[in-house]
Amino acid sequence: MAIEIKVPQFPESVTDGTLVNWNKKVGDTVLSDEVIAEIETDKVVFEVPAVDDGVITEILVDEGATVVSDQVIAKMNVGVQTENVPLQTQQTANSDVNITPLHKKRGPVEPILTPAAEKMVNEKNLDPNQIQGTGKDNRVLKEDVIHHLQQQNTAPVNKTEFEESKVENTGARVEKRVPMTRLRARIAERLLESQQNAAILTTFNEINMQPVMDLRSKYRDSFEKKHGVRLGFMSFFVKATVEALKRFPDVNASVEDKDIIYHGYFDIGIAVGSPRGLVVPILRDADQLSFPVIEKRISEFGQRAKDGSLSLDEITGGTFSITNGGVFGSLLSTPIINPPQSGILGLHKIEKRPVVEADEIVI
Repeated sequence: MAIEIKVPQFPESVTDGTLVNWNKKVGDTVLSDEVIAEIETDKVVFEVPAVDDGVITEILVDEGATVVSDQVIAKMNVGVQTENVPLQTQQTANSDVNITPLHKKRGPVEPILTPAAEKMVNEKNLDPNQIQGTGKDNRVLKEDVIHHLQQQNTAPVNKTEFEESKVENTGARVEKRVPMTRLRARIAERLLESQQNAAILTTFNEINMQPVMDLRSKYRDSFEKKHGVRLGFMSFFVKATVEALKRFPDVNASVEDKDIIYHGYFDIGIAVGSPRGLVVPILRDADQLSFPVIEKRISEFGQRAKDGSLSLDEITGGTFSITNGGVFGSLLSTPIINPPQSGILGLHKIEKRPVVEADEIVI
């Protein structure tokens, strides 16, 4: 029986998307719930799963095309008993299609790659079956490809290969034009909008991190052993931010037209880098979360941002944001407010300094 494969129903805030990757091609066998394609919007990546076991018979939309909710993008046959059908009959619909029997004796499953990983694999002419995936359902991420290349680079190189590599790089002036992802384009649009429509003021303050560092050193091992997650700095910053917002509710408010909306809850956005660009997943009701829960959720956000599995609800809303430029060695910066929020906390490099305490110079 032939069925249509359609784009998932987008939320009201998403009008369309870009079909960035086909995981299957015409003639490929697919299993129920297996991801056939990936559609990128300006917020999240939507996966298009197979509704049943079957064979892809037609692909109607190319990679890079813009699609909308419920649009038909491919067709497939389901319930095909290919083991009982002569080969000539199987190929009458399309002479170029080889239909794989749908029974329990299936061959090895092809690895699933994120769009960024697939692009790098193609550029470097790599075998994806040799790359260990660390993403959701063993999906191969861009970082996995980079790690694979680094391992290859540690292998012995003979003299001829080395001389050839030197010749190839001599005098090269390489340029590469890559279209921005929808997410990066949307980030640029929103940040520019924020700068144009808000009177932004940045204030810089230094704090003594020594007490926090002493606490971490004292409880690091027992915390990780008990809760299964590392005790980082971010949970301290989240807790401190919540206390500050309680004391200064104007900073936890947002502006809508000519109104100020005061929020009676604390949803803290944590800026996380991903291959597609910066995303800000939300810690809902952060005032009610314990240190280990905060650390676990931030760790999960980071991993899911890398494999593109954050949901729209997880990156929508927020009453205040925190971004950490210190991981890049940044000493000072001016982070841009995430509208319609009223403020953002930028964290930076922790550095040892000589300071005066009780008339003595200490670190």
